Amino acid sequence: MTDALTTRTLVAPAGRRDRGAERPPRRVRGGKEYVVAHLVLAVGAVVMAFPFLWQIIMSLSTNEQVQSVTPVFWPGELQWDNYAEVFERLPFFQQFGTSVLITVIRTVAQLVLCTMAGYAFARLRFRGRGILLGVVLSILMVPSQVYLLSQYQIIQNLGLLNSIGGLVLPGLFSAFGTFLMRTAFLAMPAELEEAARLDGANTFQIFWRVMLPLATPTMSVLAITTVLWSWNELLWPLVVTSYSSEMPLSAGLATLLSDRTTDYPVAMAASLLAMAPVLIMFIVLQRRVIDGLASSGLK
Repeated sequence: MTDALTTRTLVAPAGRRDRGAERPPRRVRGGKEYVVAHLVLAVGAVVMAFPFLWQIIMSLSTNEQVQSVTPVFWPGELQWDNYAEVFERLPFFQQFGTSVLITVIRTVAQLVLCTMAGYAFARLRFRGRGILLGVVLSILMVPSQVYLLSQYQIIQNLGLLNSIGGLVLPGLFSAFGTFLMRTAFLAMPAELEEAARLDGANTFQIFWRVMLPLATPTMSVLAITTVLWSWNELLWPLVVTSYSSEMPLSAGLATLLSDRTTDYPVAMAASLLAMAPVLIMFIVLQRRVIDGLASSGLK
C-alpha cells in the first residue's frame, strides 16, 4: 500500500504539486508610473493656479512693482490699503447688490422658462414644432454682438436704460438652456409618462411631479452656467448703463481701467473681491457642480 501511494505521488501532475511555486508574483501597485502621474498632476495644478496666485500678489503690491520690467514675485511690504481703496473708488456694495439681483432674477427665469420650453419641444406634439425649434437653435449660431444694436433700441424704446429691467430683460431666456433641457427630457423613458397618464395625471402634473424631479442634475448645470454667465457679463451692462451707481460689478471693474494711467493693484484687488462670491459658491457646492457637469456631458 505504501508503494502504491508513492507511485501515485510520483505520477501526479507537476502543475498540481507546484501550483503555489509556479504562480506569478502579484504586481505591486505604485512605483514609477504613479510618481510620474502625480508629478504631471502637480505641474498642471501649478499652471492652473498660478494666474490666481499672481493676481493675489499683484493686489498686495505697489503700482511700480507691478509695472517693473523685472517681475517682483513677492512684494517687500504688503499693501493692504489697495483693498480699502476699492471701496473709495467704486460704490462697491451697491454694484454688488445689483449683480446679485440680476443673477438671481436671470437664474430663476431661465430655470422656469427653459425647463418648460425644453419639455414642450421634447414631449409635446404641436404644429410647427420643428420649425420653431430650428429658429430657437439658430440663435446659438449667431454671435450675441450681431443683435446688440437691436436689443439696445428695444430697451431704449421701452425706457429701461439705466435700470434693472434693462439689464435683466435680454437674459431671461436662453436658447442653450432650452436645448440642454430638451436633451434631458428626451433621454427619459416614455413609460414614466404613460404610467402617469394611466393614473389620471394631466400634462402639467406629469411635467411638475414626474419629469422635473428627474431633470434636477441638468437643472443644476443650467443654474451654474447661468450664474457664471450673468455674474461675468460685461458688454451689455456697459451699453445700457451710464452711471456707476447703476452698473453691476463686472462693468464697475472696467471703469477702473484707463487709457492713460491705471492702478493695477487696485484693479486686481477689486477683481478678487468681485470673484470671491462665485469662488465661495464653487467651494461649497463643488461636489454638486462636478456631478451635474458630469451627468450632462458638458466640459
